Amino acid sequence: MDWYLPVIWAGLIGTAVALYVILDGFDLGIGILFPFAHTERERDQMMRSVAPFWDGNETWLVLGGGGLWVAFPGAYAVIMPALYIPVIVMLLALVFRGVAFEFRTISRSKTWLNGAFSGGSALAAFAQGVILGGLIQGIPVKDGAYAGGALTWATPFAVLCGLAMIAGYGLLGACWLVMKTEGAVAARARRQARALLGAVLFFMAAVSIWTPLSEPRIAERWFALPNFLFLWPVPVVTALVAYGLWRGLETGREVAPFLAAIALFLLGYLGLVISNFPYLVPPSLTIWDTAAAAASQIFMLLGTLFLLPMILGYVVFVYWLFRGKTREGESYH
Repeated sequence: MDWYLPVIWAGLIGTAVALYVILDGFDLGIGILFPFAHTERERDQMMRSVAPFWDGNETWLVLGGGGLWVAFPGAYAVIMPALYIPVIVMLLALVFRGVAFEFRTISRSKTWLNGAFSGGSALAAFAQGVILGGLIQGIPVKDGAYAGGALTWATPFAVLCGLAMIAGYGLLGACWLVMKTEGAVAARARRQARALLGAVLFFMAAVSIWTPLSEPRIAERWFALPNFLFLWPVPVVTALVAYGLWRGLETGREVAPFLAAIALFLLGYLGLVISNFPYLVPPSLTIWDTAAAAASQIFMLLGTLFLLPMILGYVVFVYWLFRGKTREGESYH
Protein backbone atom coordinates (compact mmCIF):
# COMPACT_ATOMS: atom_id res chain seq x y z
CA MET A 1 0.00 0.00 0.00
CA ASP A 2 1.35 3.42 -0.92
CA TRP A 3 2.33 5.21 2.26
CA TYR A 4 1.16 8.63 1.11
CA LEU A 5 -2.51 7.72 0.51
CA PRO A 6 -3.36 7.44 4.23
CA VAL A 7 -1.59 10.77 4.80
CA ILE A 8 -3.71 12.44 2.09
CA TRP A 9 -6.91 10.97 3.51
CA ALA A 10 -5.92 11.91 7.04
CA GLY A 11 -5.43 15.48 5.79
CA LEU A 12 -8.82 15.52 4.04
CA ILE A 13 -10.67 14.12 7.05
CA GLY A 14 -8.80 16.43 9.42
CA THR A 15 -9.72 19.42 7.24
CA ALA A 16 -13.37 18.33 7.12
CA VAL A 17 -13.47 17.99 10.91
CA ALA A 18 -11.85 21.41 11.37
CA LEU A 19 -14.33 23.03 8.97
CA TYR A 20 -17.23 21.36 10.75
CA VAL A 21 -16.05 22.48 14.17
CA ILE A 22 -15.67 26.08 12.99
CA LEU A 23 -18.70 26.41 10.73
CA ASP A 24 -21.23 24.34 12.66
CA GLY A 25 -19.61 25.45 15.90
CA PHE A 26 -20.90 29.00 15.73
CA ASP A 27 -24.48 27.99 14.98
CA LEU A 28 -24.38 25.41 17.78
CA GLY A 29 -23.11 28.31 19.86
CA ILE A 30 -26.20 30.30 18.89
CA GLY A 31 -28.32 27.50 20.35
CA ILE A 32 -26.23 27.42 23.52
CA LEU A 33 -26.77 31.18 23.96
CA PHE A 34 -30.45 30.98 23.00
CA PRO A 35 -31.86 30.86 26.58
CA PHE A 36 -30.19 34.17 27.41
CA ALA A 37 -32.20 36.11 24.82
CA HIS A 38 -34.89 38.28 26.41
CA THR A 39 -37.61 38.23 23.76
CA GLU A 40 -38.79 36.19 20.79
CA ARG A 41 -37.76 39.05 18.51
CA GLU A 42 -34.18 38.67 19.76
CA ARG A 43 -34.33 34.91 19.27
CA ASP A 44 -35.61 35.45 15.74
CA GLN A 45 -32.71 37.80 15.09
CA MET A 46 -30.22 35.23 16.41
CA MET A 47 -31.67 32.44 14.27
CA ARG A 48 -31.89 34.67 11.21
CA SER A 49 -28.15 35.25 11.44
CA VAL A 50 -27.44 31.54 10.84
CA ALA A 51 -30.54 30.45 8.88
CA PRO A 52 -28.85 30.49 5.42
CA PHE A 53 -25.81 28.55 6.63
CA TRP A 54 -26.59 26.01 9.34
CA ASP A 55 -27.67 23.01 7.23
CA GLY A 56 -24.75 23.41 4.80
CA ASN A 57 -22.32 23.61 7.70
CA GLU A 58 -23.17 20.04 8.73
CA THR A 59 -22.01 18.73 5.34
CA TRP A 60 -18.49 18.60 6.75
CA LEU A 61 -19.58 16.20 9.50
CA VAL A 62 -20.84 13.81 6.83
CA LEU A 63 -17.58 14.10 4.90
CA GLY A 64 -15.52 13.48 8.02
CA GLY A 65 -17.54 10.48 9.19
CA GLY A 66 -17.95 9.03 5.71
CA GLY A 67 -14.27 9.53 4.95
CA LEU A 68 -13.29 7.71 8.14
CA TRP A 69 -15.53 4.77 7.19
CA VAL A 70 -14.19 4.54 3.62
CA ALA A 71 -10.51 5.38 4.06
CA PHE A 72 -9.85 3.96 7.53
CA PRO A 73 -12.31 1.08 8.12
CA GLY A 74 -10.04 -0.39 10.79
CA ALA A 75 -10.29 2.81 12.84
CA TYR A 76 -14.04 3.13 12.20
CA ALA A 77 -14.57 -0.44 13.44
CA VAL A 78 -12.83 0.42 16.73
CA ILE A 79 -14.02 3.98 17.34
CA MET A 80 -17.73 3.37 16.78
CA PRO A 81 -18.23 0.60 19.37
CA ALA A 82 -15.93 2.45 21.78
CA LEU A 83 -17.91 5.71 21.52
CA TYR A 84 -21.29 4.42 20.40
CA ILE A 85 -23.32 6.10 23.15
CA PRO A 86 -21.94 9.66 22.78
CA VAL A 87 -22.11 9.36 18.96
CA ILE A 88 -25.79 8.36 19.08
CA VAL A 89 -26.53 11.12 21.60
CA MET A 90 -24.83 13.65 19.32
CA LEU A 91 -26.79 12.54 16.25
CA LEU A 92 -30.14 12.56 18.07
CA ALA A 93 -29.38 16.00 19.52
CA LEU A 94 -28.59 17.31 16.03
CA VAL A 95 -31.90 15.87 14.78
CA PHE A 96 -33.90 17.57 17.55
CA ARG A 97 -32.04 20.82 16.89
CA GLY A 98 -32.73 20.66 13.15
CA VAL A 99 -36.41 19.84 13.60
CA ALA A 100 -36.80 22.70 16.08
CA PHE A 101 -35.06 25.10 13.70
CA GLU A 102 -37.40 24.27 10.82
CA PHE A 103 -40.71 24.03 12.69
CA ARG A 104 -40.14 27.11 14.82
CA THR A 105 -41.00 29.27 11.80
CA ILE A 106 -44.58 27.93 11.62
CA SER A 107 -45.34 27.07 15.23
CA ARG A 108 -47.71 29.24 17.25
CA SER A 109 -46.10 28.28 20.55
CA LYS A 110 -42.32 28.36 20.45
CA THR A 111 -41.55 27.35 24.03
CA TRP A 112 -40.91 23.65 23.43
CA LEU A 113 -39.12 24.27 20.15
CA ASN A 114 -36.88 26.86 21.77
CA GLY A 115 -35.99 24.28 24.40
CA ALA A 116 -35.32 21.60 21.77
CA PHE A 117 -33.11 23.96 19.77
CA SER A 118 -31.12 25.10 22.78
CA GLY A 119 -30.96 21.72 24.49
CA GLY A 120 -30.08 19.92 21.27
CA SER A 121 -27.28 22.38 20.56
CA ALA A 122 -25.79 22.10 24.06
CA LEU A 123 -26.12 18.31 24.15
CA ALA A 124 -24.56 17.91 20.69
CA ALA A 125 -21.64 20.12 21.73
CA PHE A 126 -21.17 18.18 24.98
CA ALA A 127 -21.29 14.83 23.15
CA GLN A 128 -18.69 16.00 20.63
CA GLY A 129 -16.40 17.02 23.47
CA VAL A 130 -16.89 13.63 25.13
CA ILE A 131 -16.00 11.90 21.84
CA LEU A 132 -12.86 14.01 21.60
CA GLY A 133 -11.95 13.27 25.21
CA GLY A 134 -12.51 9.56 24.66
CA LEU A 135 -10.09 9.60 21.73
CA ILE A 136 -7.43 11.65 23.53
CA GLN A 137 -7.41 9.46 26.63
CA GLY A 138 -6.99 6.37 24.47
CA ILE A 139 -9.13 3.43 23.35
CA PRO A 140 -8.22 -0.10 24.47
CA VAL A 141 -7.57 -2.34 21.47
CA LYS A 142 -6.77 -6.05 21.29
CA ASP A 143 -6.08 -7.87 18.02
CA GLY A 144 -7.37 -4.91 16.04
CA ALA A 145 -10.76 -4.82 17.81
CA TYR A 146 -12.22 -2.72 20.60
CA ALA A 147 -11.41 -4.31 23.96
CA GLY A 148 -13.30 -2.06 26.38
CA GLY A 149 -16.83 -1.79 27.70
CA ALA A 150 -19.86 0.30 26.81
CA LEU A 151 -18.91 3.03 29.31
CA THR A 152 -15.11 2.99 29.11
CA TRP A 153 -15.29 6.47 27.60
CA ALA A 154 -17.13 7.88 30.65
CA THR A 155 -14.30 9.49 32.61
CA PRO A 156 -13.81 12.86 34.32
CA PHE A 157 -11.49 13.90 31.50
CA ALA A 158 -14.18 13.21 28.88
CA VAL A 159 -16.66 15.28 30.89
CA LEU A 160 -14.11 18.09 31.10
CA CYS A 161 -13.73 18.00 27.31
CA GLY A 162 -17.52 18.05 26.91
CA LEU A 163 -17.83 21.17 29.03
CA ALA A 164 -14.89 22.70 27.16
CA MET A 165 -16.67 22.17 23.86
CA ILE A 166 -19.82 23.88 25.14
CA ALA A 167 -17.75 26.89 26.22
CA GLY A 168 -15.82 26.94 22.94
CA TYR A 169 -18.92 26.77 20.74
CA GLY A 170 -20.54 29.40 22.94
CA LEU A 171 -17.55 31.68 22.32
CA LEU A 172 -17.77 31.13 18.55
CA GLY A 173 -21.51 31.82 18.64
CA ALA A 174 -21.10 35.00 20.69
CA CYS A 175 -18.39 36.34 18.37
CA TRP A 176 -20.58 35.48 15.37
CA LEU A 177 -23.43 37.51 16.87
CA VAL A 178 -21.06 40.42 17.50
CA MET A 179 -20.17 40.35 13.81
CA LYS A 180 -23.58 39.58 12.29
CA THR A 181 -26.16 41.33 14.48
CA GLU A 182 -26.78 44.73 16.01
CA GLY A 183 -28.64 46.24 18.93
CA ALA A 184 -29.25 44.45 22.22
CA VAL A 185 -28.29 41.04 20.83
CA ALA A 186 -24.85 42.20 19.70
CA ALA A 187 -24.22 44.13 22.93
CA ARG A 188 -25.10 41.13 25.08
CA ALA A 189 -23.05 38.81 22.87
CA ARG A 190 -20.00 41.02 23.38
CA ARG A 191 -20.36 40.65 27.17
CA GLN A 192 -20.92 36.92 26.84
CA ALA A 193 -17.85 36.54 24.65
CA ARG A 194 -15.64 38.08 27.32
CA ALA A 195 -16.88 35.62 29.95
CA LEU A 196 -16.69 32.66 27.59
CA LEU A 197 -13.15 33.55 26.55
CA GLY A 198 -12.09 33.17 30.17
CA ALA A 199 -13.85 29.81 30.38
CA VAL A 200 -12.23 28.59 27.15
CA LEU A 201 -8.76 29.58 28.32
CA PHE A 202 -9.38 27.76 31.62
CA PHE A 203 -10.41 24.57 29.82
CA MET A 204 -7.51 24.81 27.36
CA ALA A 205 -5.08 25.14 30.25
CA ALA A 206 -6.73 22.25 32.12
CA VAL A 207 -6.54 19.93 29.10
CA SER A 208 -2.97 21.03 28.33
CA ILE A 209 -1.90 20.15 31.89
CA TRP A 210 -4.01 17.00 32.28
CA THR A 211 -2.96 15.23 29.08
CA PRO A 212 0.85 15.21 29.52
CA LEU A 213 0.49 14.30 33.20
CA SER A 214 -1.76 11.32 32.43
CA GLU A 215 -0.34 10.26 29.06
CA PRO A 216 3.47 9.82 28.94
CA ARG A 217 3.39 9.61 25.12
CA ILE A 218 1.95 13.16 24.96
CA ALA A 219 4.44 14.49 27.51
CA GLU A 220 7.31 13.04 25.48
CA ARG A 221 5.91 14.50 22.25
CA TRP A 222 5.81 18.04 23.69
CA PHE A 223 8.68 18.25 26.17
CA ALA A 224 11.39 15.92 24.90
CA LEU A 225 14.25 17.51 23.01
CA PRO A 226 14.45 18.58 20.24
CA ASN A 227 10.60 18.64 19.98
CA PHE A 228 10.27 21.33 22.64
CA LEU A 229 12.48 23.69 20.66
CA PHE A 230 10.06 23.54 17.71
CA LEU A 231 6.74 23.39 19.58
CA TRP A 232 7.03 26.08 22.24
CA PRO A 233 5.64 28.80 19.89
CA VAL A 234 2.23 27.04 19.83
CA PRO A 235 1.15 28.00 23.39
CA VAL A 236 2.77 31.42 23.02
CA VAL A 237 0.83 32.18 19.83
CA THR A 238 -2.34 30.85 21.50
CA ALA A 239 -1.90 33.34 24.35
CA LEU A 240 -1.31 36.18 21.88
CA VAL A 241 -4.45 35.28 19.89
CA ALA A 242 -6.50 35.15 23.09
CA TYR A 243 -5.24 38.61 24.02
CA GLY A 244 -6.09 39.88 20.53
CA LEU A 245 -9.61 38.48 20.86
CA TRP A 246 -10.08 40.21 24.22
CA ARG A 247 -8.73 43.50 22.85
CA GLY A 248 -11.05 43.26 19.87
CA LEU A 249 -14.03 42.85 22.17
CA GLU A 250 -12.91 45.71 24.41
CA THR A 251 -12.29 48.15 21.56
CA GLY A 252 -15.63 47.54 19.85
CA ARG A 253 -14.37 45.68 16.80
CA GLU A 254 -16.79 43.33 15.06
CA VAL A 255 -15.00 41.00 12.64
CA ALA A 256 -11.68 40.62 14.46
CA PRO A 257 -13.09 38.78 17.52
CA PHE A 258 -14.72 36.13 15.32
CA LEU A 259 -11.53 35.59 13.32
CA ALA A 260 -9.53 35.39 16.55
CA ALA A 261 -11.98 32.83 17.96
CA ILE A 262 -11.50 30.71 14.83
CA ALA A 263 -7.72 31.03 15.19
CA LEU A 264 -8.00 29.95 18.84
CA PHE A 265 -9.90 26.82 17.80
CA LEU A 266 -7.41 26.04 15.05
CA LEU A 267 -4.49 26.37 17.45
CA GLY A 268 -6.19 24.02 19.90
CA TYR A 269 -6.82 21.61 17.03
CA LEU A 270 -3.18 21.88 15.99
CA GLY A 271 -2.15 21.00 19.53
CA LEU A 272 -4.27 17.85 19.43
CA VAL A 273 -2.77 16.84 16.07
CA ILE A 274 0.75 17.36 17.42
CA SER A 275 -0.07 15.27 20.49
CA ASN A 276 -1.55 12.32 18.61
CA PHE A 277 -0.40 12.09 14.99
CA PRO A 278 0.00 9.56 13.37
CA TYR A 279 -2.29 7.66 15.75
CA LEU A 280 -5.88 7.56 14.56
CA VAL A 281 -6.91 5.35 17.48
CA PRO A 282 -4.56 6.41 20.29
CA PRO A 283 -2.39 4.96 21.60
CA SER A 284 -2.03 1.88 19.39
CA LEU A 285 -3.38 2.19 15.81
CA THR A 286 -1.87 4.58 13.28
CA ILE A 287 -3.33 5.81 10.01
CA TRP A 288 -1.32 3.12 8.20
CA ASP A 289 -2.54 0.34 10.52
CA THR A 290 -6.20 1.14 9.86
CA ALA A 291 -6.14 2.23 6.21
CA ALA A 292 -8.25 0.62 3.49
CA ALA A 293 -6.73 -0.98 0.41
CA ALA A 294 -4.93 1.43 -1.89
CA ALA A 295 -7.37 0.80 -4.73
CA SER A 296 -10.32 1.75 -2.52
CA GLN A 297 -8.61 4.91 -1.33
CA ILE A 298 -7.71 5.99 -4.87
CA PHE A 299 -11.25 5.32 -6.14
CA MET A 300 -12.86 7.40 -3.40
CA LEU A 301 -10.19 10.07 -3.65
CA LEU A 302 -11.04 10.72 -7.29
CA GLY A 303 -14.68 11.32 -6.42
CA THR A 304 -13.79 13.48 -3.42
CA LEU A 305 -11.41 15.67 -5.41
CA PHE A 306 -14.20 16.24 -7.94
CA LEU A 307 -16.89 17.10 -5.38
CA LEU A 308 -14.82 19.03 -2.86
CA PRO A 309 -14.32 22.17 -5.01
CA MET A 310 -18.08 22.23 -5.67
CA ILE A 311 -18.86 22.09 -1.95
CA LEU A 312 -16.28 24.76 -1.16
CA GLY A 313 -17.61 26.94 -3.97
CA TYR A 314 -21.15 26.61 -2.64
CA VAL A 315 -20.01 27.54 0.88
CA VAL A 316 -18.14 30.61 -0.33
CA PHE A 317 -21.07 31.71 -2.51
CA VAL A 318 -23.64 31.38 0.29
CA TYR A 319 -21.52 33.27 2.79
CA TRP A 320 -20.89 36.02 0.25
CA LEU A 321 -24.55 36.21 -0.79
CA PHE A 322 -25.82 36.57 2.78
CA ARG A 323 -23.09 38.88 4.00
CA GLY A 324 -24.05 41.83 6.16
CA LYS A 325 -25.84 42.19 9.45
CA THR A 326 -29.16 40.83 10.68
CA ARG A 327 -31.07 43.77 12.06
CA GLU A 328 -33.55 44.06 14.87
CA GLY A 329 -37.11 43.26 13.90
CA GLU A 330 -36.13 40.96 11.05
CA SER A 331 -37.26 37.35 11.17
CA TYR A 332 -36.18 34.26 9.25
CA HIS A 333 -39.68 33.49 7.87
